[in-house]
Amino acid sequence: MIEILPFSAQHAEGVVAVILPIQQGEFDIPITLEGQPDLKDISGFYQKDNGNFWVALDQGKVVGTIALLDIGNEQVALRKMFVAATHRGSAHGVAAKLLDTLFAWCAQRGVRDVFLGTTAKFLAAHRFYEKNSFTEIARETLPAAFPVMVVDTRFYHRRFA
Repeated sequence: MIEILPFSAQHAEGVVAVILPIQQGEFDIPITLEGQPDLKDISGFYQKDNGNFWVALDQGKVVGTIALLDIGNEQVALRKMFVAATHRGSAHGVAAKLLDTLFAWCAQRGVRDVFLGTTAKFLAAHRFYEKNSFTEIARETLPAAFPVMVVDTRFYHRRFA
């Protein structure tokens, strides 16, 4: 049974254990923990205003992550969506549960727009976002406050009513 919970300090090692191997091993992105200061202070970086960070747990073990960064003006940036290879696919539903949690949070908080950036390599992620009502947009149309990462080459947007 997959459980989605807001991040707490006890999840810190599990978060890194999910994210870094996917970035480095699966997608050959030359990034380290030191290059991601947000992962060293998840609560301080994400869990404020309309932002938050959630973990997917399977019997207490972190198997997925998703985050929102408040960028002002009732807009947020979706960040750090990762699911361990062992828990991908519709049979587990981890990605869908994480995204549903994020959408419920946005509706509850009055968030108008969710933006995200991703690398061209994350093809399955592109299909997942598009299936969940995200529309690909040009980089030039992002809000000025959106934090573009070096590896981001594709951008998506979802508007909430």
